Amino acid sequence: MTTMTENASGLREFKMPDVGEGLTEAEILKWYVQPGDTVTDGQVVCEVETAKAAVELPIPYDGVVRELHFPEGTTVDVGQVIIAVDVAGGSAPTDQPPAAVETPVAEAPAAPTPQAPVAEEPKPEGRTPVLVGYGVAEASTKRRPRKGAEVPAQQPETFPAATAIQGELNGHGPVPVGQRPLAKPPVRKLAKDLGVDLATITPSGPDGIITREDVHAAVAPAPAPELPAVPGVTASPVPAQAQAPAPVVTYDTARETRVPIKGVRKATAAAMIGSAFTAPHVTEFVTVDVTRTMKLVEELKQDKEMQGLRVNPLLLIAKALLVAIKRNPDVNASWDEAAQEIVLKHYVNLGIAAATPRGLIVPNIKDAHTKTLPQLAAALGELVATAREGKTSPAAMQGGTVTITNVGVFGVDTGTPILNPGESAILAIGAIKLQPWVHKGKVKPRQVTTLALSFDHRLVDGELGSKVLADVAAILEQPKRLITWA
Repeated sequence: MTTMTENASGLREFKMPDVGEGLTEAEILKWYVQPGDTVTDGQVVCEVETAKAAVELPIPYDGVVRELHFPEGTTVDVGQVIIAVDVAGGSAPTDQPPAAVETPVAEAPAAPTPQAPVAEEPKPEGRTPVLVGYGVAEASTKRRPRKGAEVPAQQPETFPAATAIQGELNGHGPVPVGQRPLAKPPVRKLAKDLGVDLATITPSGPDGIITREDVHAAVAPAPAPELPAVPGVTASPVPAQAQAPAPVVTYDTARETRVPIKGVRKATAAAMIGSAFTAPHVTEFVTVDVTRTMKLVEELKQDKEMQGLRVNPLLLIAKALLVAIKRNPDVNASWDEAAQEIVLKHYVNLGIAAATPRGLIVPNIKDAHTKTLPQLAAALGELVATAREGKTSPAAMQGGTVTITNVGVFGVDTGTPILNPGESAILAIGAIKLQPWVHKGKVKPRQVTTLALSFDHRLVDGELGSKVLADVAAILEQPKRLITWA
């Protein structure tokens, strides 16, 4: 996405970039500059909050701030201009990536002629790193060929014949039969939720792209048709009550406080609804004696290798879950609905649910299965500290495979956790309490907790889910199994 434009007078306009993957908006939390301030290439000018994290945006050139287009607290769509900088006499960025180059788009001719697709140079596999403030570089998307379909040797990244039909798409009627409507994923989801067929919508966006406004317009009630005038007949006036505006609803602010749904809260709600109504959840429970685990925690706090590291029950429970996944690898998977495939993961990105002032976030420890106990402790400590400071990056919250949520810190016994979208399992840890427990044939006070494992029943059946939960419980009862089973 282009993030800046320049006019002849040297005034550059910096646009809200997509600082994550597929984000459509962000809220401006704080401006660090004001009109008249001098800025330099790479200087942070504002902090924005997306649906995933708070991110600082650097400006990619030198100049003087002329205008801030939005005040703090405003939610801005990706692509909207947020700040204008006069670069006259300043230096332009020399290492600007191709994605930040403004490319003018010519209007489509009335009767365009089809153009043959131009083969592009092969792109390296993987995602190109993107500097915040420059936008997201375009990446090719590979689709699995359908059975029986002949696959051409080279396909362009854009839709076939998109140039040829551009004139028809730009306000000249709905998409022709057989052509795929052009719309961004959030717009497609909106249309699906509202029950609107994109093929019936007349696009108004650039290059024939269907916008949110087009979808909303498609479901808005049509205005009443005007009756033709009849000679000698006077139309009856519309009753006053029919013309009256809708009543304004007021609220007693002394008795109610209304908080706008946005940022992390909005994203969490959408993700949980999508997960709850997409993946069939099953939750299993086990109550376990963790007295030996608690003793091991105290011993590790005195261990020289663990000095300066965060050692707590969560650390050993995380390690126990990683061992259980190693013994039952099929639990670490995801469901690809589009390809109709089960994707088995040979790595574990362990998510840790963290309650922050901005709401609940779930950053994950990349390749947690490869880490030793001290390395895992260091990663957990860094993850928690970063989350509390509100500095967790969007990348840290992407790509998780399995999650742990510690509801026991709030004093509750356990819960039925909802899966993170795209993950197969989530383990909830209840409060660890001193309870009467039968130990070696006698009732004794023991440290006891309840674990709950929710899993996607499309991927994980009752046997596999039970094995994973039983393994975690067995390790916590006898922590020496961390060594024998690892």
